[in-house]
Amino acid sequence: MAASSSSSLSSVVMVVLLLWLAALASAQLSPTFYSRSCPRALATIKAAVTAAVAQEPRMGASLLRLHFHDCFVQGCDASVLLNDTATFTGEQTAFPNVGSIRGFAVVDNIKARVEAVCPRTVSCADILAVAARDSVVALGGPSWRVLLGRRDSTTASLSQANSDLPAPSLNLTGISGLVGAFANKSLSQTDLVALSGAHTIGLSQCQNFRAHIYNDTNINSGFAAQRRANCPAAAGNGDSNLAPLDAATPTAFDNAYYRNLVSRRGLLHSDQELFNGGATDRLVRTYASNPSSFNRDFAAAMIKMGNISPLTGSQGQIRVACSKVN
Repeated sequence: MAASSSSSLSSVVMVVLLLWLAALASAQLSPTFYSRSCPRALATIKAAVTAAVAQEPRMGASLLRLHFHDCFVQGCDASVLLNDTATFTGEQTAFPNVGSIRGFAVVDNIKARVEAVCPRTVSCADILAVAARDSVVALGGPSWRVLLGRRDSTTASLSQANSDLPAPSLNLTGISGLVGAFANKSLSQTDLVALSGAHTIGLSQCQNFRAHIYNDTNINSGFAAQRRANCPAAAGNGDSNLAPLDAATPTAFDNAYYRNLVSRRGLLHSDQELFNGGATDRLVRTYASNPSSFNRDFAAAMIKMGNISPLTGSQGQIRVACSKVN
């Protein structure tokens, strides 16, 4: 009887172990995920991204930002792409997203091209991850092997988009600071500083940097005056007026962003917080003087960010259209 019980217990343990190993395997992403199921996927995405960025360089920053705003809410599951419906509110009207995130038509075009090659095979979440990498490369930045195998969510979270996406008003530390916001996603201070380097491309709205150029003291006076010319002090006036996040080389993915911070020319309060007498000053100086170090750490941080809570295996679905659930 004892031997039989022991044998049964061993069988149960073995089954549980096998199920755990299967779950672990299904949760692992791989750079070769589509090598057999859709070998033309990566080339198809790259061609569409390269064309879009060539037509409008700013689109590279927009596609990169979509991936970031996706991963910080529910994980990298393409939830940011879901449109509102009569019974469903998505993330696009969240404060950090409304009137700001863009590039949806480009993503739809990429998805249509991929669907033509491999129907119901490549997820929108993976398209965002690959498009982010290809956008950086198209603007002169580093490349990396994108891990693949994500699936798309059937839900989104407006409340999480409002709470988890780092705001341009955040301080470095303290309650709801930048360090904490990234740590909540298992990202380190190095990841924080490296990923912030994405602000070497793209534009920001006046409403996001008004407080910094009018109220903060850790800003170059000439730079502040230049930005005030297109961003009135009164809220509501010129809120949507745009300025480059990196005025030095706004359409080149390089390390000028960090040199701007050292010279107190960060556009956003949260940008300049990275070089304001705190723990991240050293990294900013390193990246400002060593572009290869920045490129290496940025690529590593993008891979790490892309692995935030992906849906894999039988979780979620492969959306046919990125803007709606099947």
